[in-house]
Amino acid sequence: MNRRRFVSALAAVPLAAAAADGRKYLIVHADDAGMCHSANIATIEAMEKGLVSSASVMMPCPWVQEFTEWARTHPEKDVGLHLTLTSEWRYYRWRPVAPQDKVRGLLDKEGYMWRDVRSTAMNAKPEEIETELRAQIERAAQYGVRFTHFDSHMGTLFARPDYFGIYVKLADEYGVPCMLPRPNEANAADLKGYPITPEMLREKEQAGLKMLDRLILGVPGRTPAERRESYLKLIGDLKPGVTKLIVHLAKDDAEIRAITNNWEQRWGDFLFWTSDDARRALEKHNVELYTYRRLAGS
Repeated sequence: MNRRRFVSALAAVPLAAAAADGRKYLIVHADDAGMCHSANIATIEAMEKGLVSSASVMMPCPWVQEFTEWARTHPEKDVGLHLTLTSEWRYYRWRPVAPQDKVRGLLDKEGYMWRDVRSTAMNAKPEEIETELRAQIERAAQYGVRFTHFDSHMGTLFARPDYFGIYVKLADEYGVPCMLPRPNEANAADLKGYPITPEMLREKEQAGLKMLDRLILGVPGRTPAERRESYLKLIGDLKPGVTKLIVHLAKDDAEIRAITNNWEQRWGDFLFWTSDDARRALEKHNVELYTYRRLAGS
């Protein structure tokens, strides 16, 4: 489907269909919890003292138990599973949770998960994807996480229709919403390039699955000052409905600087979403923080 037809199909569904009350709701969602200590302490602080209303944890990662211990002792917090099928960093890697002989298609030549979505999609069979996702979900349950939702690290579960079907099936089986953008014009740009069509999403919506009126994958800017300006503009431009904004948090420390060259963006996200500027902007524009737990009950 070309972009013009894609946008036309999406435009058939009104943006605020999920928010009949006309109010503006925002899920400020921290991805990548569990990845490293820096991400964990930043996410925990932003959820306890700041404005981050939801997060999701990467079960295969080295620091996962630090975050799941906090989640277990804070069951009121909105914590989901960041279902993980790739391991993207140069020196900081992780392997599947499932036994490796059951998920060989998920492994690169070094025995880690593939670094990119394309390699995973070209090599991993659907049954291997399901085996690994179930292993991650069951490990989270064993660690005492009362997960409220599922989403997809790097969007891998949107890379193939069969992966997507497994993702939705597991969310239904475990009784939680999964990250699904409503098929409307506002989400067209972020869905471009994925094989998930508006018709597929509309079918899920008609089946009663919870949808996000707007999914924002990120904002422009590298420095904290640039991130601040982007977030202030975003808050001012929000439309009625349920919007999910994905952020990535970290402290400014040696660990995150060694892992990724986008550490400054993560530090900037933490600074803004724990700031008085963010709080004042939300109040000024009558934006209410929201969670997947509330979405599930809506």
